[in-house]
Amino acid sequence: MRININSEIGNLESVIIHTPGHEVENMTPQNAERALYSDILNLSVAAREYSQFKKVLKKLTNVFEVTDLLKTVVSDKDSKIELITKICNEENVPEIIDYLLDQPPAELARQLIEGVLVKEFNLTKYLSDERYELQPLHNFFFTRDASMSINNNVLIGKLANQVREREAIIMEAIFNCKKIFDTETLNPKSNYLAKKITIEGGDLLVAREDILLVGVGARTTAQGIDYLIEHFKQSKRKMNIIAQVLPRQPESFIHLDMVFTLLDKNKCLIYPEVILNNHAYESIHISIDNGKVKSINEEDNLIQSLSKLGMDLEPIYCGGESDHWIQEREQWHSGANFFAVGPGKIIGYGRNEYTIEAINKKGFEVIKAKDIISNKIKHNDYKKYVITIDGAELARGGGGCRCMTMPINRKNL
Repeated sequence: MRININSEIGNLESVIIHTPGHEVENMTPQNAERALYSDILNLSVAAREYSQFKKVLKKLTNVFEVTDLLKTVVSDKDSKIELITKICNEENVPEIIDYLLDQPPAELARQLIEGVLVKEFNLTKYLSDERYELQPLHNFFFTRDASMSINNNVLIGKLANQVREREAIIMEAIFNCKKIFDTETLNPKSNYLAKKITIEGGDLLVAREDILLVGVGARTTAQGIDYLIEHFKQSKRKMNIIAQVLPRQPESFIHLDMVFTLLDKNKCLIYPEVILNNHAYESIHISIDNGKVKSINEEDNLIQSLSKLGMDLEPIYCGGESDHWIQEREQWHSGANFFAVGPGKIIGYGRNEYTIEAINKKGFEVIKAKDIISNKIKHNDYKKYVITIDGAELARGGGGCRCMTMPINRKNL
């Protein structure tokens, strides 16, 4: 497969997801914060909701699972050795390399994601309070963050929290596997500024082939954007990067796609308190051409900056326009985080009723996921729609439908 992502809304040809498994509940209240959770999810409920989401995606596009791709990688002996050695050395547990090498592909893939239990082969291990040699990847069902498709390449995430680093290592191994993909991976870890670089997929939106939107906040640093600037300078290609400064608190502002997503060629969804508040949260346009930074300028706001580049967007407010409290409450539960499967064809949590109503008023037909799954409604009968999925438990994990998807191919607009 080749990578082709030149927009956020082009018709979706294929996407990578990860169905949450036991790694989601392999935690206690004491270590939930280390796992980047504020609470423990109920797996049985989250699994039902995610199954609905996955079934909808399968009706709309080609869906690939991280676990299946990982099995293919570790089915090759050399790739298996390289991946296990890298993970164990990164996480300082070289003593379990031989144990992992003995595992068959399916079991190895499971343990690398769900966690490897402590092996009590000495007194130190026996007395340890740790349950796992390799911690479970609690956040991996938010597949957006660990790798990002940009045009025909894949940027490997440099995740802000160590507990998620293995996600990026696994995704890099998958995209470097020639049995699966024909692409070039870019890894910030090789950069001289690596210690200061963090960049996560929720902060990066491909608005157009020559426009990237990147959030600067708790998860993506200015040095992460500088890495992208250097890449485009070296490639000699023309690129516009719009850096949007984000609040660092509360945690619902974790990424740019929690306050801004693209819905259609001329529509976007925003949380106005951030996106339209240029006095507190700057929008900075960086123009790159022919190997040089031509200009770096502050703009009035993200939407006006895009307009100057020929993208005129009408903003729809998360939570509607009538009540700031409603906007704030729905943003908290990923009310601005929608995923486009085509121009004007989007998926989001049905729990955000005021946001759904605002989208509906702009000409999007509201369709329930169960009606798509049962074939009661044919999505192709509508030019514009929003498919609403159940998200009472999934939303408590801290992300929405865009967070749970990693597109690898879209048709060009």
